[in-house]
Amino acid sequence: MPCSAVTLSIATISAIIASALLAIAFSTDNWLLYDVKRSNIQAFAAKHPTDSEALLTSMNTKYYYYTRTRGLFRVCYPKERPPTSAVPTYLSPVETHCSNVDYFPNSDEEKSPNDDATSRLHLLRSCVALLIISFVTIFCAFWTGLSGCWKRSAGAITATAILLLAACLLAAGAMGLWHTVEFFEKEKVVGEDYYQQWNTVLKDNTKVSYDWSYVVAWTGVGTCLLAAILLSGAAICLKSEREKEEQLNLQYLMPVYSQKQPPYPPYAGYPQPQIYPAPYYHGSQYGPYNY
Repeated sequence: MPCSAVTLSIATISAIIASALLAIAFSTDNWLLYDVKRSNIQAFAAKHPTDSEALLTSMNTKYYYYTRTRGLFRVCYPKERPPTSAVPTYLSPVETHCSNVDYFPNSDEEKSPNDDATSRLHLLRSCVALLIISFVTIFCAFWTGLSGCWKRSAGAITATAILLLAACLLAAGAMGLWHTVEFFEKEKVVGEDYYQQWNTVLKDNTKVSYDWSYVVAWTGVGTCLLAAILLSGAAICLKSEREKEEQLNLQYLMPVYSQKQPPYPPYAGYPQPQIYPAPYYHGSQYGPYNY
């Protein structure tokens, strides 16, 4: 079996898997897991009655005192859900109560966002935009790859590899922006909803970790890079196979050489008889008789 066929098959499977993984990560809500130990916070409030009233009030009115998962578009509550007064929730397609991430918050005169909060919001928007552009690039790569496989064109396969590499870089850039957003939420003052402005009790009793959607996203980026590399190898194999076919076809071409012998003399025809020269011998060549 030609190496181009094998490499193209593996590259196609890798590209399909990469697209599926990126789409799953994009649409699911398990990028970050905030595991809040509410029982420990209640126990702390019981031991410190002076701060218990304010702490218990926050526990019942602030959504970030509840265990939750966060994605690009939704914040979901797999355990207890906050009251409607804290945040409006709805039932997601996977039967989990969720609230939407606000990408276009209303400006408040009393509490205008600072530069760090504005930068975080722009970075989060750019992360989503880069992922959408990467999906568009993968869609274009699908058509160029289909044309390259149909025509067995090394140029079209190379173009597909370049498009998939661009999609991989765009998705990787989106992941880098996601980590930058995470850095802003942990180290900068971007709002009371995030780690930097939490009180000490909430910080000590909240564990923030990456969830499975985040792992799926990075796996999709790596698989997309693998598909681009395999397609580049398939293009090289296809080009070398075509060159071998051309060399093999040249062996079946018969060479044509020019004829260098002089042409036959023209036939004199009637009324002049045809004269054929004959050798002259002394004496008779048929017997011993001489005249």
